[in-house]
This record gives sequence, C-alpha cells and structure tokens, in this order.
Amino acid sequence: MPVANYEIYCQMLNRARERRFAYPAMNVTSLTTANAVLRGLAESKSDGIIQVSTGGGAFASGSMVKDMALGAISIAEHVHRVADRYPIYVALHTDHCQADKLDPFVIPLVEETERRRAAGQANLFNSHMFDGSNLPLKENLDIAVKLLERFQKNQLILEIEAGVVGGEEDGVTGEMSEKLYTTPEDTLEVARRLNALKGARYLLAATFGNVHGVYKPGQVKLKPAVLRDCQQAVVKAHGEPARFYFVFHGGSGSTLTEIHEAVDYGVVKMNIDTDMQYAFTRAIAAHMFKNYDGVLKVDGEVGNKKSYDPRSYLAQAEVAMAERVKQAVSDLRGVGTTLYAA
Repeated sequence: MPVANYEIYCQMLNRARERRFAYPAMNVTSLTTANAVLRGLAESKSDGIIQVSTGGGAFASGSMVKDMALGAISIAEHVHRVADRYPIYVALHTDHCQADKLDPFVIPLVEETERRRAAGQANLFNSHMFDGSNLPLKENLDIAVKLLERFQKNQLILEIEAGVVGGEEDGVTGEMSEKLYTTPEDTLEVARRLNALKGARYLLAATFGNVHGVYKPGQVKLKPAVLRDCQQAVVKAHGEPARFYFVFHGGSGSTLTEIHEAVDYGVVKMNIDTDMQYAFTRAIAAHMFKNYDGVLKVDGEVGNKKSYDPRSYLAQAEVAMAERVKQAVSDLRGVGTTLYAA
C-alpha cells in the first residue's frame, strides 16, 4: 500500500496504544537503508515508521550539496514510489530537529507538503519532530504550539520532547543530568498548552533515563515508571482523552522487560538507529573480510569485480538490516499487526 495517509496513521497510533504494542521508527540515510526497513516490516507483517534526521538528510543529498531538506525529500519521494509494492503501511517522519534547524529542515518539508496538498497530492511526510528539550519548557512549548497550529491545518502530527535524552546522536547532544527524567509537572504543562488546540495530534518523547549511543544491557538506568506517573497525572487532571502517546528515544541497551514496561505505559513509537547501523555495517565488514583479495587489487592483481561491485555487499547489508528490523518488531509486540487489508 502507499505511504499511510493521516487517517491511517492516526488509526495506527490508536491501535498500538490500545493493544499495547509499538512501532519501530528506523532512521534511514539512503535508498538501500529505506528498502531494508520496508523489507523487514513486510516480512514481519507489521506497519512501521521510516524517519530521516538532519544529518541523514544532509548525507542523502550528497557530500558536495549537504542540503538536509533536499536529502529528506529525495528519500521520502523514493518511499512514496516503492511503498505500494509492500503489503504494509509505512509512515514517514523526521527525527530530532532543534530550534536552530527548523528553518533549513522542517519548514521546507512542511512547505513541500503544502504545495503537494494544493495540487491534490498526498502529504510528503506524516509527522515531524521538534526537539526543544535544550530550551526552557515555556520556550519549548511556545514554539511547539505555533508548529502544531500549522501542522493541524495540513494533517501533520507533531512530536516534541520534554526532558532530555542523554548521549549524542547525529550531532544532537543531551546533557547527563536530572533532566533525563521528565516530571509529571512537565507533562501537565505539555497537556495544558498543546491540548488547547482541539483535534490536533501530537506525540510526546518523555524521558525516563534514556541515553543515545551504544550500551550493553544494564548499563542504562531506565525508569519506565516515570511514564506511568506522567500518564496518571494527566488523566487525573484532564481525563482519559488526554492520555499521552509516548515515544521511546535512546533505546539501545534496553532490556526486553524495560521495553515492554514502557509500551504498557503508552509508548507507541520507539526510535531505533544505532542497532540498525551496526547490523548494516556488520554485513559489509563480513563481506570485506571474506573477500579481501577480491575487493582489493593486491600485489598487482586485478581483484574480483563481483566482490567489489557495491551491489554485492549492499544487498547483504540490506538483508541484515531487515533482519534487525524484524527483531525490533518482535521486541515491540508488533508481529502480524498490520492494518493492511484488516
């Protein structure tokens, strides 16, 4: 099926929260990595989310151009063209975008969607993240409210972050401090400000000890109960309709128990980047080690064209990354949950 429209994306999110599973959201940087995600989701019979970061978009546009919005548009256009060959729905999302990158990244993508809508075409992306976690909460929400007003007019979903995900990913660094844990007071203010826009949809990346990067299980001290406390506070203050749709960032090194607990408390989307990168690169490294004398022209020899043809090892990388996507779907209880032909 094509990329999910607004109604289907909303239905996906509603169903995930009701049935206590979550969608893996994989960062991609190329056509090959996007194809890997589609393959893994299709083989899992699961819908999912493909997302592009500022750095991923810049990379996709080419090392000479480095235009983050152009690269994101290129990937999104590819997914729109090939998605209907897969028996699942996929949503397109942009990842961490701090305030100083809204104008060169998110706003041009929203403008592209507005142009498409005016021409009777589908939205380019389904949702975008504004990461104002490095700002005071009031300033964070002031910007978020203005974005949400524009998004609502264009059937776009906004993702925001309250609290800070520690570590570093794609040039976005989070401080390691008490801000790693979002408070109920923070989320009450989020609900007060954003729920004032009746009917607008948003996702909240509340933090509960999350840290970007590579960690062994047990190294990251997660407290999923933070999400429970935030849900209880907002439902008590504003009623059941205010219950949050949470996003889980910085999940590398999380135990399966922690992941499931977070999903039980309302996580509907879990970002997965580091583990996907490793799966992709590990397959390429294996090919290079196995075919050392074929990929290099050693001692005056000519090598083996079949070994150094990029298609030979990128195809293996696609399959390996697709397998990691399938693991993510399974970890998030999503196998067989696609809305396609439901």
